Amino acid sequence: MKYFFQAFLFLISIQSGFCQNSKSWNSYFSYNEVKDVSESTNKVFAASENALFSKSDITNEIKTTNTIDGLPGQTISAIYHSETFNRTLLGYENGLLMVINESDGTMKTVVDIINKQINPTIKKINHIFEHEGIAYVSCDFGIVQFNLATLQFGDTYFIGDNGAEIKVFQTVVFNGFIYAATENSGIRRANILSPNLINYNEWANIAPGYWLSVEAVGNELIAVSNGSNIHRYNGGTFQPFIQLFQLPLDVRQNENSLIVTTQSNIYVYNQQLAQILQINTNQITEVEAVFTCATVINGKVYIGTKENGLITTSLNNPFIFDFLSPDGPERNEIFAVNATTENIWAVFGGYDYGYNPHSYSGFEPNLFGIAKFTENKWLSIPKEDVLGAKSLSKITINPTSPSEVYISSYHSGLLRLENDMPTALFDPTNSAPNGPETLTFIQNYSSIRINGTAFDKEGNLWVSNSLVVKALKVLRANGQWQTFSTENVIGDHKELNIDQLKIDKNGTKWLATSLGVLAFNENINTFKKISQEEGNLPSNSVRTVAIDNRNQLWIGTTKGLRILSSVDRYTSDEQMTTNAIIIMEEGVAQELLYEQFITDIVVDGANNKWIGTAESGVFQVSSNGQQILQRFTISNSPLPSNSINDIDINPITGEVFFATTKGMVSFKGFSTSGNDNLQNVKVYPNPVRPEYYGTVKITGLLDKARIKITDIEGNLVHEVVSEGGTVEWDTTAFGKYKVASGVYMIFISAQDGIETKIKKVMIVR
Repeated sequence: MKYFFQAFLFLISIQSGFCQNSKSWNSYFSYNEVKDVSESTNKVFAASENALFSKSDITNEIKTTNTIDGLPGQTISAIYHSETFNRTLLGYENGLLMVINESDGTMKTVVDIINKQINPTIKKINHIFEHEGIAYVSCDFGIVQFNLATLQFGDTYFIGDNGAEIKVFQTVVFNGFIYAATENSGIRRANILSPNLINYNEWANIAPGYWLSVEAVGNELIAVSNGSNIHRYNGGTFQPFIQLFQLPLDVRQNENSLIVTTQSNIYVYNQQLAQILQINTNQITEVEAVFTCATVINGKVYIGTKENGLITTSLNNPFIFDFLSPDGPERNEIFAVNATTENIWAVFGGYDYGYNPHSYSGFEPNLFGIAKFTENKWLSIPKEDVLGAKSLSKITINPTSPSEVYISSYHSGLLRLENDMPTALFDPTNSAPNGPETLTFIQNYSSIRINGTAFDKEGNLWVSNSLVVKALKVLRANGQWQTFSTENVIGDHKELNIDQLKIDKNGTKWLATSLGVLAFNENINTFKKISQEEGNLPSNSVRTVAIDNRNQLWIGTTKGLRILSSVDRYTSDEQMTTNAIIIMEEGVAQELLYEQFITDIVVDGANNKWIGTAESGVFQVSSNGQQILQRFTISNSPLPSNSINDIDINPITGEVFFATTKGMVSFKGFSTSGNDNLQNVKVYPNPVRPEYYGTVKITGLLDKARIKITDIEGNLVHEVVSEGGTVEWDTTAFGKYKVASGVYMIFISAQDGIETKIKKVMIVR
């Protein structure tokens, strides 16, 4: 499904003031899906989905490189390390080439292939081969030269019949000729010294058919066909001599060995093409591994896998396997994240934009584990332990008992964890008649669509149940279930998909649904609906609701944003109506986030809103929505994708977590929740030195605290009331001019004036 982004004037005019500083960001990538490997004499390089890591065979040091360091978030398809130039090349599915100088870590982005005037779907880089300082880059359209000394692209070879674009999987130079393995166009060959390789007539088709790879080892040239046959070249033809039982995924030579990888086996052959090793996935008992690639370095075999990272074993004694990948979550596509003061919880891939939980794993809902980041390391609760709960979608932590965690399953019910162990899966078998229900309008099919959950002040857990009449349920603190019907407000429950659930100060439950916003208060016992037809929503497909510090309800839909002026209107208005946020841009009135597919809205401690979108990255807007404070995209930040699944904020540190379709990163924000007292007020940096151009942060504040800043003589230079636990001062006198060097007094008082605090800050110009 494609979601169109309608450009509008205010977005065109916005230029992010964010300076990409890696110190402001943290990364939480998975390195488990190894796409390709390369090597030097003493180091292995592994490319995961959109990040890179390496391991030294001498020091055992593991180094990671990701979007925080400057890599793009797109999907990597090939990696090659040039030991001669000490550079690592990353090829991408979209044709991008990244060059990393391993000496100093600098990177060069090369977009020549992306900019080629050819079909964008055939720009994928499949393989990189080096010969005499030239990298031959095999692509879905042909071959491109890249000079490793000058870092410039050279000629492009369209080597198909009559110069047609053909998919080239791999190249190699052997006995003065360059060979190319192609899809359905044979093995093509040309004289490497020819000054006119750009001429397709120079490339002879010496072996028709579909060839996956061509490689040289010792005095042998070998090629692999799509029939899983390994062939050797006798000077005239390629003769099959080994039949494999699976299609080879990767073929390479290193250290005079030929290494062939299939899903289930690694085969290693010597120069004479005699097999010296076979490794089967069954030998790795710790995991159910699926192989993707492999290489040999210094007597060790390094194996890339689909879900288990990089595995190594001895070439001569392959019985003990070590797992080498950097610490990280199980997968990159984190569907939901929950950040507390102590931990980060994450689950993977609940459903698609159409609320279809089947789309992630063919025709079956996915079964993944649960990840928890604690004490600076990742804990994985494997899929075998989640009691069969599939399509995990939301995470809710019991505020009175943080060791008790509830995970929504958009197929199987409600999963409860205690002390990091799944202990119960609530479904019709153990919670009837009032607990989670299965949809009933499809015969002989069970699917219990639990999604949004939230605890109220009494310790009751409220639960949304999609596609059933009794769509709102509550698990009382005493362990009893109760259910509430939406029949009187919803016409067709078969269309009622529910996303988020939030509870306001009055105990009213606000549900984001595919049919609008539903509101319910137990004391009144009435459901009310806000819709496109009645309530001024831009779309009935509501994906997120958020209640801010002024008790306004922010509503994110697939077609834009709306605000309900007060949650109190549930009790006062028979029909609640929302409003768009209108801002002025160069004298023209514009609707904030017009037509944007909004996936999540989170309120920070300063009452600013962090808004995630399906295709346009993240917006941070001011408390009233009249100003876009920041916008993060893949082009101006370490975001690995503009498609945002979920956002959450650490209430103490203000760190903002962005779960995207290609990995999770966080931004070290400064807006924190208000504190209970003023005992932990901090001012930083202190002193403010001449080379510092940022703001002074005052943290540990009470909400609505009054801050007055004066010079040493008592002249007032700044005054503000905090929203949340942090304020910033730009070191100006009421925004007019930078204050002079000196000591400045910071007077802090609580809203009621009972508690006060005095701090100092020194400014050096």
